[in-house]
Amino acid sequence: MTHFQKWRLFSPLGLTLIGLGLSLLGHSIGLKLQGNSTLIWFSWGTLSLIVCNAGIAIFAEGVKARVLFEVQNR
Repeated sequence: MTHFQKWRLFSPLGLTLIGLGLSLLGHSIGLKLQGNSTLIWFSWGTLSLIVCNAGIAIFAEGVKARVLFEVQNR
């Protein structure tokens, strides 16, 4: 897979996962405000943290691939 193909795949995927993680965070906050048990909202919050951090890592990999593509094609 070329650097350009990695960038085209990882950047949108990373942004999508970041958005999903933030949406899950909002869901877990809503669950907490509704008075659900701690295990439920804590689990959703933990999942949101995992998804958001994975999105950041994948997006960073896309940025790295784009930089390598630009350097390679100077």
